Amino acid sequence: MNTKSIPTQPVTEIFASNVFSDEVMQQRLPEHIYLKLKDTIEKGRPLDHDIADYVANAMKEWALEKGATHYTHWFQPMNGITAEKHESFIENAGPGRIVMEFSGKELIQGEPDASSFPSGGIRSTFEARGYSVWDATSPAFLREDLTGVTLYIPTAFYSYHGEALDKKTPLLRSMQALSEQSLRILRIFGDTRTERVHASVGAEQEYFLMDKFYYNRRTDLQFTGRTLFGAPPPKGQEMEDHYFGSMKERITDFMRQVDVELWKLGISAKTKHHEVAPGQYELALIHNNCNIATDHNQLVMDTISKIAERNDLVCLLHAKPFKGINGSGKHNNWSIVTDQGVNLLEPGFTPEEKLRFLVFLTAIIKAVDIHADVLRIGAATPDNDERLGQHEAPPAIISIFLGDFLTHLLENLEKGADSTKEFTKTLQGGVDTLPPVLRDNTDRNRTSPFAFTGNKFEFRMVSSLASVARPNIMLNTIVADVLDEFATKLESSENPLKIAQELVLETYTIHKRVVFNGNGYAEAWRHEAKKRGLPEYPSSLDVYPELLAEKNVTLFQRQKVFNLSELKARAEIYIDTYMKQLRIEVNTMIRMAQTGILPAILLYQKELLELVKIQSDTGIPHGAEKDLVQNYRRHVLAFMKNLKSLESAASQYPSCNPENIKECLTMRNVLRSAMNALRDEGDWLECHTPKQHWPFPVYEEILYRV
Repeated sequence: MNTKSIPTQPVTEIFASNVFSDEVMQQRLPEHIYLKLKDTIEKGRPLDHDIADYVANAMKEWALEKGATHYTHWFQPMNGITAEKHESFIENAGPGRIVMEFSGKELIQGEPDASSFPSGGIRSTFEARGYSVWDATSPAFLREDLTGVTLYIPTAFYSYHGEALDKKTPLLRSMQALSEQSLRILRIFGDTRTERVHASVGAEQEYFLMDKFYYNRRTDLQFTGRTLFGAPPPKGQEMEDHYFGSMKERITDFMRQVDVELWKLGISAKTKHHEVAPGQYELALIHNNCNIATDHNQLVMDTISKIAERNDLVCLLHAKPFKGINGSGKHNNWSIVTDQGVNLLEPGFTPEEKLRFLVFLTAIIKAVDIHADVLRIGAATPDNDERLGQHEAPPAIISIFLGDFLTHLLENLEKGADSTKEFTKTLQGGVDTLPPVLRDNTDRNRTSPFAFTGNKFEFRMVSSLASVARPNIMLNTIVADVLDEFATKLESSENPLKIAQELVLETYTIHKRVVFNGNGYAEAWRHEAKKRGLPEYPSSLDVYPELLAEKNVTLFQRQKVFNLSELKARAEIYIDTYMKQLRIEVNTMIRMAQTGILPAILLYQKELLELVKIQSDTGIPHGAEKDLVQNYRRHVLAFMKNLKSLESAASQYPSCNPENIKECLTMRNVLRSAMNALRDEGDWLECHTPKQHWPFPVYEEILYRV
């Protein structure tokens, strides 16, 4: 056990000890500087540049006292990970002397090379300038590792001409749009106190852990994040004995180390448990401001990966690393909260509160219905295509689960009838000594991509590997746009509350087709969804082009979240990334087959043939052995044939222009078909080849020997 991570202080003292928090700022900044910065952080006021030097000096002194030697602007480019360039605080102070300096300019602005990150044509090698810009609304923090202590400054990242080259900038724009449009609705309901509204997000992070020894012998996991070959183990998750199951001490020690590191960063790691599949786990955080929640989730992924490495483990974040068992999602729990602490997705108690809730609820229903393609793009990543529609992952059809209570309420409002259905508020287990428990208004539906769970929506489609920035950009924007439409109608009315009631009924009647409370895995739902006119996008590549549909370009421009060049850049990057990932998988699969599997199966086949020959030469009956070798040889020949087919397809499609979506779809279909055929034969051979010959660790070793 690693005792270094066992906290010697109470968690309340550890928590946020490495964060330049509100408490630290209040202690170290002059009051007028602190109040100006507070206005930016809490009320969205423009940042006053005059305070930057004060903040930078206080931040530097705090960091130096904690042992820091370097700082970095920490940003989130469009390559799926975070980026950082470390600069020391040292400055020359004469021959052989240095001083530790950090200016307001250095705090506010950095200049990484924008041409070295994905930009979708916005930047090129001869137009390399880009800027990282301090995001004061997400607190700076310190990270400790074997290299020392570094001050991390969350930043946005955009080009020389101001186009967003990252995930944070459009996320902040979408949050601003949601706040502005929500405030318009609140003013109609007489709320004059609220100054700002934000999306509140709690991300549940699922992941697999495996022993590093086995990982280092699987080139597919190293290069692609998933197994390209691998037969199901004799026992998978069919016994349902892993979910919430007891965990090995090695794993709980790892989790404790993760908790301590996250708590130091002010990240509220609260829930941890064994997930449904063997070797699969989950970590959930307390809800937070959408921007901070996104930053925290990036830190969670990075932290669990680094802590795993220290413990000779490897963290797999791919959405579907193993065929035939649960993939890993990142359930994005989303709600709308005012700066007064009011959750606008709470049904409320007074008639006005209930009506306000129904206005926001039906706005979300309409947004999800008319912008299903946009929301699907929010969860569209190459790894997620392997996961959706199976093993507790929702299908690729966007629908909303409301539960019986809300559906019954809305249906009766539509009919003009009172809601007479009674819902038991408490449950009793039938044992006198067991206390009654409060019953929620809604059940949970694991097959629904977008489920209401009492006072929030759970967007279950998101991949465990993905940043939660993109799904929340999409969600914030589509809801803001419908609220914009609602507010415009209500503001022009002499009796807005009466019109609001009519608007709720009209909206639900038109858009209730997207509400589905049943089994999303049932084949009947696919047919029903088609009848309802709901779109289905089976893969990411099918939906990416919709980003540039006229209605979506207008949507993002209207809410000032993306301009046309930024949308074109993202569409190109998404498609290009998908095709590059596919190409890496193909090349990896071919290499594994050529240099690993093929030599192994030919060697075993040779042994079988030699056995039959010896038996034949000595007159020993060998009919059964001959049948065995003939059957094995048939699969060897099929494997070789399928390998040749994949090699031929790979040479036929060496690359693809992301602007030619038809060519990309054809390339994907041909290569995926050839890969599946090769894997089928490879997995059969794995099950019929002696362990000592098989070149790679198999599922039972990977999943159970941790």
